[in-house]
Amino acid sequence: MEIITNFFHSLFVLSNAMAPYILFGLIFAGILHEIVPQSLVTKHLGKGNILSVIKSTLFGIPLPVCSCGVIPLAASIKQSGASKGSTLSFLISTPITGADSIFATYGMFGWIFTIYRIITSMIIAIIAGVLANIFDKDEEKKKPKFSFANNTGAKVNSFAPTFAKSKPKNTISIKKFSLKRALKYSFVTLLGDIAKPLFWGLILGAIISTAIPQNLSNILTEHAWIAYLIAVLIAAPMYVCATASLPIAAALMLSGVSAGAAFVFLSAGPATNIVTMGVVKKTLGTRSLYIYLGSIVVGSLIFGLGLDYIFDISNINPKSIINTEESSNFIVILSSIVLWGFILYFLTKKYFHKFFNA
Repeated sequence: MEIITNFFHSLFVLSNAMAPYILFGLIFAGILHEIVPQSLVTKHLGKGNILSVIKSTLFGIPLPVCSCGVIPLAASIKQSGASKGSTLSFLISTPITGADSIFATYGMFGWIFTIYRIITSMIIAIIAGVLANIFDKDEEKKKPKFSFANNTGAKVNSFAPTFAKSKPKNTISIKKFSLKRALKYSFVTLLGDIAKPLFWGLILGAIISTAIPQNLSNILTEHAWIAYLIAVLIAAPMYVCATASLPIAAALMLSGVSAGAAFVFLSAGPATNIVTMGVVKKTLGTRSLYIYLGSIVVGSLIFGLGLDYIFDISNINPKSIINTEESSNFIVILSSIVLWGFILYFLTKKYFHKFFNA
């Protein structure tokens, strides 16, 4: 009975710590989605240089798209002429962060951890993009030469200027802002996409906080490399979105896992999964897949170690940065109720549809 009570207590604390920031982040994400046209994203990512990679990384950071939702968007960008490097950096930076995840990270871990997460995801994405542009360049398609022979037998390239003049301009259409569309994207499209992983993230976070035995916690604390290894092996193939990974990471840290190992999970988990690996291989090739996985795994491990080093030299207990305060604030409680209402609705609506349509 005590275990069940502790489980719901942990779930209550995790939900209250994250709910207001998730809801605010969702609203911000919907507004961002409404005011930033997709054509603006695709226009700047075509060249195979470092500036294009940086642009794609910066475009990807605030976009509220998970590691599976980013696939069609990245495919669209690639088809629109983006280089492999730009596409790869966009694939990495977008799911690791996002407006909703950034606010939720701040709510759970504070600004230091949040800024560290944003900066390191940028670095990993840029490195992957640059490596792809260097070692896996796009094959340039040769443009056909339009020519004919004159009376002397010499070839005259007379059609080229005509076709050059008729080349259409890349224009950006700006649609009128609609608050209704923004909120629909926030609480129907986006929250509908992350409801299931967010539900399991909160449940698993509460289970970890309650059920990990003290002896296992001591082993993970004394032998940090085991925690790093476990984090990589679990995170790489697993589908977990950036926001849903937060309660799991917080529970791991509270159970004795180092902040660096938890960071590895937060970085590698949202950035990749089995589905995305297959898409990267098919659309960008095997070499890009190796660059993609290598950059994420190696980068996550290096920055995980770096985070542990920062906490060591600053004499800060990583557990102290986690928001575990029990808040009975009306807004906090209301936010949790609203968030759980949406989550349960999206999890059960298909069963209700089947029941009423039977």
